[in-house]
Amino acid sequence: MEAWEFGRTVRRWRDRVAPEAVGVPVGRRRRASGLRREELAALAGISADYLTRLEQGRATAPSTQVVESLARALRLADTERDLLYRLAGHVAPGPDIVPSRVTPSVQRLLDRLSHTPVVVYDASWMLVLANAPYDALMGDTTTWRGLDRNAVWRNVTRLPSRVVHTAQEQAEHEARLVADLRLTASRYPADRALRRLITDLLSGSQRFAELWDAEAPPPPADPSRLKTIDHPVVGPITLDCDTLLVTLDDLRITVYTAEPGSEDADRLDLAVVLGTQSLSPSVKGF
Repeated sequence: MEAWEFGRTVRRWRDRVAPEAVGVPVGRRRRASGLRREELAALAGISADYLTRLEQGRATAPSTQVVESLARALRLADTERDLLYRLAGHVAPGPDIVPSRVTPSVQRLLDRLSHTPVVVYDASWMLVLANAPYDALMGDTTTWRGLDRNAVWRNVTRLPSRVVHTAQEQAEHEARLVADLRLTASRYPADRALRRLITDLLSGSQRFAELWDAEAPPPPADPSRLKTIDHPVVGPITLDCDTLLVTLDDLRITVYTAEPGSEDADRLDLAVVLGTQSLSPSVKGF
């Protein structure tokens, strides 16, 4: 296929996506039946300028991450996703590669949680997607690039976080993350991106290197699963934090909820409203 065929295909598939099917409100004056370019770009987490260049054939080497993000935003079936990879010059990920695929069934689940803070990571703890309520609660994730998108890296290097941990809780959380990553490495020994990630973590963090070589088992998971988030406007919010494992796709879905009618539920609602009111409805979501 010619390089420009990738962009033409993306444009054709963009035109067929009903905005309401992907959570984009439709105004009275809307003329486009499908997604606008800036809407698809926002859903895929790339710039509208880059998407323009892709569609026009002026950018012809999208990364696998960009291809996967576009496939997810366009809600492509598996056969179409594989075609998009081929048009971009890539081989579609096989069973020996850490999956970041959000299947239609999982996507429907996420759609039902569109008003609840939710974040999705793959088995290497790379950020796959986060919805608007999550960003409103935890801070904007759209600017994260490279290692900053990896939860292991963010924790072992103690990057800024709104989650409140004691020193012991933080240390135990880091140990559990690294132990889980070690298991992932054993399941996907042929994944070059995963090996590169581990190499970068080993060279960039002494704390990670110590945990990676540790012989002691990680501490058990906290049975309470409660997290306190120090929101800069609303103040501290204590929430239930449940991480769900999608076994076949090896995804980790973390959901933050509060007891209905509680003070924490009211604070969470206020944090979500304050954090999302300045964003276009089409900018974030699942």
